[in-house]
Amino acid sequence: MGGYFGSYALVVVLFAIGAVVVAAALFANRMLRPSRPTPEKLTSYECGVDPVGEGWAQSQVRYYVFTYLYVVFAVDAVFLFPWATVYAAPGFGMTTLVEMFLFLGFIALGILYAWRKRVLAWT
Repeated sequence: MGGYFGSYALVVVLFAIGAVVVAAALFANRMLRPSRPTPEKLTSYECGVDPVGEGWAQSQVRYYVFTYLYVVFAVDAVFLFPWATVYAAPGFGMTTLVEMFLFLGFIALGILYAWRKRVLAWT
């Protein structure tokens, strides 16, 4: 398999082999596992407590906002570690510094917005 499309064909073949291996493992699992459903096994599980009431529960929006803020901080941390290693490399000093301060400025604007909207205050 040479030429331009040879690399793509190799990726497709490896992807197909991976899909066959996963499908075979799932099929073997289905064939070898015991299947003895009982009413207790078919009941939904809620942290060791018997389920009561309906399956519908509402959550406050602020928990989702905290999740988004966590994602912002996690992305910030993931971006800061490689930046710290590249900053020490010769030739990347000023460019990397400007990029990082621009990135931190956007993060600071997001935090300032959340603070102004009183999202970060516990009530």
